[in-house]
Amino acid sequence: MDLFYSAVDDNADRIVVPDDHELKLRITYEYHDAPTSGHPGREKTYLLLTHDFYWSHQYKWVRKYARACEVCQRVMPAPFSQAPLQSLPTPSECWQSISMDFVFGLPPDNKRRTGIVVFVDRFSKMEHLAAVPAEVTAKQTARLFVDMVFRHHGMSIDIVSDRDPRFTARFWQEVFELLGTQLSMSTADHPQTDGQTERVNRVLVDALKSYAHSFQHWSDCLSMAEFAVNNSVHVSTGHTPFYVNAMRHPRVPAYSVR
Repeated sequence: MDLFYSAVDDNADRIVVPDDHELKLRITYEYHDAPTSGHPGREKTYLLLTHDFYWSHQYKWVRKYARACEVCQRVMPAPFSQAPLQSLPTPSECWQSISMDFVFGLPPDNKRRTGIVVFVDRFSKMEHLAAVPAEVTAKQTARLFVDMVFRHHGMSIDIVSDRDPRFTARFWQEVFELLGTQLSMSTADHPQTDGQTERVNRVLVDALKSYAHSFQHWSDCLSMAEFAVNNSVHVSTGHTPFYVNAMRHPRVPAYSVR
């Protein structure tokens, strides 16, 4: 099959899609309904889709598609007022500063876990997620930090959390023990939130709702939800967290068309 490409202002090549209704439906499904996308809504779907494909009146098409989606109508978030941003040091690079928060009150999964620990890079907005029990300990959280953050991004030197300061202190102690260091390492703790935590948790819960019809337990779709969130354009940066971290867009299943 011969492919035609369209180059626009940002010099990115996009596959030109012919006027084929079924083909457009299949492609849009991959960027909206597929587990790796997680029903991100009209605007984010359009931005994702236009990374790779082009056809005339594309925005109008995506708007109509999203309006007709039953899942989106069911889980679409209601407007809410976000807490004002707190004055915190602004990180200058990825994973220099993280926020750590927990979402609890979810239905028990097959391992009786009812919560999620959320690690967020405050620079790129990238998230790493893991299911946790209601009585999660600092030691368990430290192990998850080493496995999910340190092994991929190195040591963060600054943490924002509204947990009890004693929990945070114990968390860092456990991290250093797991890393086997004998150095006296200095980290900065901010026992508050920066105003973004509420929004992050709200977006995460809404994303999990969109997977309810496809997965038996919410924890089964956590990896997909993490990918979908990290591959959605963030309003504060104008880019996806993936792009800010790697300066490229991740490959998605729809790339097999190329």
